[in-house]
Amino acid sequence: MTRQHALRITRHVALAALAVAVALSGCSSATGGGAADGGGGGGGEINVAGTYPIENLDAASPQGGGATGTQLTSQAIFSRLARPKPDGTLEGDLATSWKSDSTATEWTFALRQGVKFSDGTDLTAEDVVASFKRFQELKSTNAANFTGYTMTATSPAEVVLKAPKPDAAVPYKLAVFYVVPRTVTGEDKAFFQHPVGSGPFKLEKFDSAGTVVFVPNPNHYGGAPKVQRVTIRKMPELAARLTALRTGEADLIWGIPDDQLPQMQSDPNLKVQTVPSTAVFTMWFNSSTPELKDAAVRRALWQAVDFATIIKQLYPQTGSLADAPVSPITLGYVPQKPVEYDPEAAKAALTKAGFDFDTELRLQFANAEFRQFNQAVVSDLAKIGVKVDMLEKEQAVFTKDLLALNWDINFQQLSNPTFDGANTLGRLYPCAAERNGYCNPELDKLLAAAGASPDKDERVRLYGEASKIIWDDAVGMFPMAVKYAYAWNSRLSGVTPDPNGLPDFSRMQVSGS
Repeated sequence: MTRQHALRITRHVALAALAVAVALSGCSSATGGGAADGGGGGGGEINVAGTYPIENLDAASPQGGGATGTQLTSQAIFSRLARPKPDGTLEGDLATSWKSDSTATEWTFALRQGVKFSDGTDLTAEDVVASFKRFQELKSTNAANFTGYTMTATSPAEVVLKAPKPDAAVPYKLAVFYVVPRTVTGEDKAFFQHPVGSGPFKLEKFDSAGTVVFVPNPNHYGGAPKVQRVTIRKMPELAARLTALRTGEADLIWGIPDDQLPQMQSDPNLKVQTVPSTAVFTMWFNSSTPELKDAAVRRALWQAVDFATIIKQLYPQTGSLADAPVSPITLGYVPQKPVEYDPEAAKAALTKAGFDFDTELRLQFANAEFRQFNQAVVSDLAKIGVKVDMLEKEQAVFTKDLLALNWDINFQQLSNPTFDGANTLGRLYPCAAERNGYCNPELDKLLAAAGASPDKDERVRLYGEASKIIWDDAVGMFPMAVKYAYAWNSRLSGVTPDPNGLPDFSRMQVSGS
């Protein structure tokens, strides 16, 4: 089947599903979903058609640390020292202020007083310290940002974090660190079935189908949210999410494909907004695979894929050809020279490098929404005789195999909830990270210097030099910078589309409730 044929079939299926949704919407309540009655004593309910699978609520665990679904739930249930706003700037959460010493190796955080967990117990500096130690010990993907760091409680109102070397990005990197009671140790699965946190919501339900239900936390220091309940249902299939929104089963969705945006925008009952994101489609090569050790081979494979055409066909509004390993709204972004599509030159380069065309490369990814993109990549590589086995995996299996380097090409929509290059470039590409089989001491030096410098402009320059190495050595292919398209029922207010696909439900309200 040609790519164009496959695209036509997919569009016909999506449009058919949308037509069914329009027909059904005439029979549904105008107010939509479970929020129609508003509930008693609350401010209405919000139903969300979830884009990501939610299989783990522990952001400190190896399984949950890198999962976007876990981050979405964690920010609702738990608190952080600091959190990023949608514009990428930081605001205090448990910390009211922070400062570093002159070397950026010691950071002092003043803690908000009077904060309570959802069970009514006091949150103390000891809880923060114990949570940080647990975060390090469990060695999630984000804990790699803090190797060798220590945290101590210098008073009930203050914690100090010490770094083994200068680190100007500490407050941003802490955006993925969540505080739990100090009694929680190890991978306490029982606790995370009924977690106690200090975030704006409490967990009411989390089941094996991936359904998560939040209710307001009356003990939240900022006051309880003004909605009665938030329900997130796993709907990884696009057609199901579109149908749910149009029938009123869902009030909010995101990750809407380009060919469906005009229909969404023409619906007077919906609001639609597209925003730049921190995400980049990232396709690492496993440089420890014998066939992929040579940078010339990796560059040739990149050159063999017509990403510009694939993006134009699949993502004309929400995608653009990437020109760096990180997105334009990430600190450390510096554009690189585009890789030109030239399949003949790519095949010649592979032949010259001695590439074995009988080898079958394993391309892994998770989430059905990325299936068509990866099919197009496999199709282009096949045109020059490169064999690829496309492996669509469940999220848990994908994560396990990712960390074990059990793949040859790894696709991820890699976002950056900290908005800082330290969390992506500085965490994922040093030799010690062992994330993609690539090791370059020169790159390590640049990344270390970028992370240490207190000068923002200097950090950007150094990250730019590091990005050039990553780009030129084709540590991976970096096809597309992503925009997120959100659509929501017009009765919702306070919806602020988030660049990381992590909307803040605590600020939303339901009109007429």
